Amino acid sequence: MTTYKIEAGTGQHIGNRPMQNDRVALLSGARAPGYVLALLSDGIAGPGGSDQVLHTARQVFDEFKPGDRPSPERLGQLLRDIVTETHMVIKMNAMMAGASEQAEVHASFVGLVLGPHGEAVWGHVGDSRLYHFKDGKCLARTNDAAYVQHLMSSDRLPEEAAKNHRKSKLLLNVMGNSRKEPFVTIGSHDGLAPGDVFLLASDGLWHFFTDAELAAATARATPRQASEMLINKAGERSQGKGGNCSMAIVKLVKPAQDGLAGKLARTV
Repeated sequence: MTTYKIEAGTGQHIGNRPMQNDRVALLSGARAPGYVLALLSDGIAGPGGSDQVLHTARQVFDEFKPGDRPSPERLGQLLRDIVTETHMVIKMNAMMAGASEQAEVHASFVGLVLGPHGEAVWGHVGDSRLYHFKDGKCLARTNDAAYVQHLMSSDRLPEEAAKNHRKSKLLLNVMGNSRKEPFVTIGSHDGLAPGDVFLLASDGLWHFFTDAELAAATARATPRQASEMLINKAGERSQGKGGNCSMAIVKLVKPAQDGLAGKLARTV
């Protein structure tokens, strides 16, 4: 079995917005030794939704008991549970507060679970992204393709209408939408090894970079160095007009001689 050490870090910048609505975290499970959960959420109409994502994720992950070797489907269900419970709480809070349509709280979600057996499972809702890089090349990136197909099949929408879902409150894929349940897209990869890198990014970051640029930046540097460089470059390219910019970088590297495989090294 290939062993590796996990180096992980987060980075954020408020951009030109009055407040930071993004939330990002790296978590270990209380009952799941060897498992790591990275997550990022972009709050819409304030940080209430993204705060709830973090709160719910901590609770759900702390209660997670993986057993001997959970399937990718079970790890995917863990991410779906975080989304479902967050969505329910946001809607319940809005009903209790009597929130108006204009004040409706929404949030995106992207989460990544890494297990001790070389497995990775991720899920996303909305326009925050996850990238999987390997030795400086982009192997996978979350997108809206599955959600567009879902709208076309479940709602019988024509393709163009489904592709324009961000322009419709009725079709918007976020947690907290009182008109539509969130649709979670799940992806996975088995056989993790040194050289694998995962990037979770809000639209205030990924909007300003190509896949190749992000792959190169995360391959060359430590997570902390890469996050600082990307935030600075995003600020330059936005010409001071960018929004909240947030990321989590999870990088697998060869273990040191002491063999501390799977150790989580956090840098913020």
